[in-house]
Amino acid sequence: MAASKRALLSVYDKTGVVEFARELAGLGFSLLSSGGTSEALSKAGVPMTEIARYTGHPEILGGRVKTLHPKIHGGILADLSSEGHRADLARAGIEPIALVVVNLYPFRETAARPGARLDEVIEMIDIGGPAMVRAAAKNHAHVGVVVDPGDYGAVAREIRETGGLSDATRAALAVKAFAHTAAYDAAVHAELKQRTGAAVTTTRAAAPKGTAAGVSAGPGAGSAAGTPAAGAADPGAFPERLRLDLHLAQALRYGENPHQRGALYIDAGASGGTVAGARQLQGKDLSFNNLLDLDAAWRLANEFAQPAAVIVKHNNPCGVAIGADLKESFEKARQTDPTSAFGGIVALNREVDGAAAVAVAGLFIECLIAPGYSAAARDILAARANLRVMEIGPPEGLFRGLDLRRITGGLLAQDFDTAAVDMRVARVATRRAPTPEERSGLDFAWRVAKHVKSNAIVLARQDRTVGIGAGQMSRLDSVRLAVMKSLTPTKGTVLASDAFLPFPDGLEEAAKAGVTAVAQPGGSVKDDEVVACADRHGLAMVFTGTRHFRH
Repeated sequence: MAASKRALLSVYDKTGVVEFARELAGLGFSLLSSGGTSEALSKAGVPMTEIARYTGHPEILGGRVKTLHPKIHGGILADLSSEGHRADLARAGIEPIALVVVNLYPFRETAARPGARLDEVIEMIDIGGPAMVRAAAKNHAHVGVVVDPGDYGAVAREIRETGGLSDATRAALAVKAFAHTAAYDAAVHAELKQRTGAAVTTTRAAAPKGTAAGVSAGPGAGSAAGTPAAGAADPGAFPERLRLDLHLAQALRYGENPHQRGALYIDAGASGGTVAGARQLQGKDLSFNNLLDLDAAWRLANEFAQPAAVIVKHNNPCGVAIGADLKESFEKARQTDPTSAFGGIVALNREVDGAAAVAVAGLFIECLIAPGYSAAARDILAARANLRVMEIGPPEGLFRGLDLRRITGGLLAQDFDTAAVDMRVARVATRRAPTPEERSGLDFAWRVAKHVKSNAIVLARQDRTVGIGAGQMSRLDSVRLAVMKSLTPTKGTVLASDAFLPFPDGLEEAAKAGVTAVAQPGGSVKDDEVVACADRHGLAMVFTGTRHFRH
């Protein structure tokens, strides 16, 4: 049987398909097409045969069944090196198909549309498309499969220059096709599970000795045997199998260090309000560490409704402030720790105007991220050619999905830490309740503390950070560090601690520095001693009941 020069084209995304089809026809291919693709080709004057005419069977069920036919799948799946397969094709009058050009219904886009109904989403579950893609990919020894319009040019060029596709090209296209259908199925699985609440029940095998799942927590670590500890997540809320759908956006110059490779992968569902989906307007290429710090800064900036400025260095905030406008907020944030701010990352939660741009441009920073920039701001920042300027969309979908951390051999999954505490009603543990001004300061400090590496201590006023103690092994040392880093007087400041104060010693240091009010989760066995210490110094203290470790 002579080599086939028949191509099947059935695409939802019609980008470039008319030009590709015209070139294939010029190279001697006969074309099969269906639905909207056949209409587009017909209007463009590209010769083709409708699949319904070829199979002798019209589309039925409103288009749900149109390519599910032996003349289609026999032509795709035939192993042309097999005499038996060739004989089957001849008896059935089936012609082999050498090239399958298919992309799938826009399931993700439909599901993400506000107000999309379940029946609309279900109708976008493609059946015939994945079947053809998988069939062609399975038979890649004889069939080329193209799922990405970005590959049309290279495929046409190779056919034009060599007369066909090489084994290596067909294999590479097949691997890409299986990744395409796997990601599609994963998206369908995740969406239907979320919308229907369906859970898959399985019997989980016992973890091997020595693995994390097999380690006993020890006495007192949880509640009664067989029940989760207080506050523990319901394991049924997590998918039995976690499938990730991310595509390579760019290779980075290196990872955290020059001897490590680095790359950015973007979640298929990422919105423009995420750092991965942000747009770079100017500046040098982003580094691995830039992206980590941009994410930390943007998350914290979105804690505030007022105009806010956040300066991050090495994944910790070194200055945070709110104000009447971004210029004021940035200048107050920089005053917290101008030494650390040098070479940092800045996030602003409003469109940047000219005044704010002048203020930011006066400090050497690596990156700036904000929801937008005025024309005047763009002109001012353009003078700093190496400054990486990022534009990010509204923060919808910022914390969609699970927060994932890689460990050797697996992933840890948890919810994003979006818990909020209303300081106006936080439980007062001391004889003295905070004044309204102190509660306002505690609210500000508490929002910042959630984004500081543990052990975290934040000294603040109502509108700005004063000193930040981050990442210390001892909470006492974090208090001392926050006081030491303060460049303005600490008298009259408030303090937020991301976890409970285990001993009175940290509170003694805070009182010595002039702190007047404290917010902490509470829950230590020594809470009574800590509260007594606060009372001796006339401090107000509230228990939030919420911890914010950030490892």
